[in-house]
Amino acid sequence: MGIMAASRPLSRFWEWGKNIVCVGRNYADHVREMRSAVLSEPVLFLKPSTAYAPEGSPILMPAYTRNLHHELELGVVMGKRCRAVPEAAAMDYVGGYALCLDMTARDVQDECKKKGLPWTLAKSFTASCPVSAFVPKEKIPDPHKLKLWLKVNGELRQEGETASMIFSIPYIISYVSKIITLEEGDIILTGTPKGVGPVKENDEIEAGIHGLRQGLTLLPKLECSSAITAHSLKLPGSSNPPTSASRF
Repeated sequence: MGIMAASRPLSRFWEWGKNIVCVGRNYADHVREMRSAVLSEPVLFLKPSTAYAPEGSPILMPAYTRNLHHELELGVVMGKRCRAVPEAAAMDYVGGYALCLDMTARDVQDECKKKGLPWTLAKSFTASCPVSAFVPKEKIPDPHKLKLWLKVNGELRQEGETASMIFSIPYIISYVSKIITLEEGDIILTGTPKGVGPVKENDEIEAGIHGLRQGLTLLPKLECSSAITAHSLKLPGSSNPPTSASRF
């Protein structure tokens, strides 16, 4: 057991963690800007482990979108396995945190919503989840007292306080663990504040967390993925595929 733990440091969770669980509609201001409804339970969706883009790795923009959006989120990294954990004990299972982006093909997501389809094409593509360096739990005594920010080309786009989450982190962990057994190294993206918006060719994204003794920033690079062309992907029920986009 000790050998396995030594070969799988939590500080490099993106190399071996299995699950990326994402929470939607967890900030009221973002819900309003998306013209959505606040729900009584969290909205959940998944990204594959191949969505990870650690520091130094590029975001790969799918060729089937023309409207790629940034969504800034606090990621909660699980420190040990849990299943149906009570809310009061949920924080005992947290190993640390990371700053994350939930890159979203907004035009594709809009089409999926219209057709009642899952968001997989819009949310789960390769390198759609840039993550910062790992922050041990001890460095953040209260994750609900942080301010997240994101800039594009030096302009502040997103800024939000984790205190404004609709569903708290303990509630989210408890809720998710009743549906999905959470493993060590899994991460939960806890939702995005308002200010989501598009990124285009040559844009520079910079994101960070205020409230830490040492600053934490995320500087992902943007590249276009040529693995899937616009003409090779079509949503069910669509007569025409989305148009391809230019290179980031």
